[in-house]
Amino acid sequence: MTQEQKVSVGIVGASGYGGVQLVRLLKEHPFVELAYLGGDSSAGKPYSDLYPHLGHSINLNVEAIDLEIIASRCQVVFLGLPNGLACDLAPPLLAKGCKVLDLSADYRFTSLETYSKWYGKERQDQAIASTAVYGLPELYREDIKNASLIGCPGCYPTASLMAISPLLKQGLILPETTIIDAKSGTSGGGRQAKINMLLAEADSSIGAYNVAGKHRHTPEIEQICSDLAGHEVRVQFTPHLMPMVRGILSTVYATLRDPNLVRDDLITIYNAFYRTSPFVKILPGGVYPQTKWACGTNLCYLGIEVDPRTDRVIVMSAIDNLVKGQSGQAVQCLNLMMGWEESLGLPQMCFYP
Repeated sequence: MTQEQKVSVGIVGASGYGGVQLVRLLKEHPFVELAYLGGDSSAGKPYSDLYPHLGHSINLNVEAIDLEIIASRCQVVFLGLPNGLACDLAPPLLAKGCKVLDLSADYRFTSLETYSKWYGKERQDQAIASTAVYGLPELYREDIKNASLIGCPGCYPTASLMAISPLLKQGLILPETTIIDAKSGTSGGGRQAKINMLLAEADSSIGAYNVAGKHRHTPEIEQICSDLAGHEVRVQFTPHLMPMVRGILSTVYATLRDPNLVRDDLITIYNAFYRTSPFVKILPGGVYPQTKWACGTNLCYLGIEVDPRTDRVIVMSAIDNLVKGQSGQAVQCLNLMMGWEESLGLPQMCFYP
C-alpha cells in the first residue's frame, strides 16, 4: 500500500495513556497515516512536549478540537476522551463520513437510560447510539466489520468477559453464581494526578474499591453476560488496585451445571470457542496466566481449572489493560472495519522480563 493509499487517522484525546498507546500502535501500522492529534489543555504543544521519548518519531503538534478540520483530514477518528464527551463529537463526525471508535463508555450501552444512571449525563443521541457496536472482536467480529461506530470495551470488562463468555454462551454454569475478582495496575486510572495512584500510596499495597456493584464496569459486564446467556444476568464484581503499572488479572468463579465436567473438557470447549481468535491463548492444564506475559501485547491468556469439591469452574484471564484492554483492541476493531487482517500492526510478543 502506497502512502497515498493509506487510511488517514486522527486521535482526539491523544495526551493520555490510551492516546499514547494509540500513537505507538498506529505509527507502526503499515496501512495507516497518523494525520491529526487533538486535545484541550495540551492544544498548541508539540506532542514531544508531552512525551519527550517520542520526539524522534512523532513531529505532530496537539491541535484544538475542531470537527471541521478533523473530518477534512481523517477517514477514521479515535476518541480517547473522558466519559460524557464522545457522545457530543461522534454524531457530527459520523455525519461528515468519518468512522469513529470511542474508547470511553459513551457507546458501550444498548440502553442510554443505563448509561445515564451510571455516568450522570442525559443523552439525546439514541438514533446514533443504536448503531454502535460493542468492540469486543472475539464476540462481535461480524458486526464490527460492518460498523461505522464502535464502543470499545473497558479493560475490566474485556478481561472478565474473555474468561466467562464460553461458559455463558454454552450454558455451562449457573449464571447467578458468578463471581469476578479482578486486579488492575495503576495505569488503569489514567494520567491525571490522583492521591491513591501516588507511588507512596499504591506501592507495597493491594486494596479493593467500589465494592458491591458500585463500579461503573459492573453494568457493562452484565449487559454482555445477559446477551450471551439470553436472559438477564447479575454478577458479583470486585476490582482491586495492584502495585504495578500495567496489566489486569481477572479470576472468575461459577458453579457448573454438570459437575461431571473436568478441566480437559473445558479446555477443549474454550479452544473451540476461540478457534478463530488470534489473540486468545488457552493455556494447558495446570498453567495459570500472569500479567507480565501479556505486557505490551494485544494478547489474552486464559487458564482454566475445575474444583471437584465445590463443583466450581475457575477461569483466570490476563491482559495488558492499555493494549487489549483499550488501545490495541481499538486497533483490532479498526482492522476488521477496514477489511484488513485482524492482527495487523498489533504486538504479540511481550515486554519480558
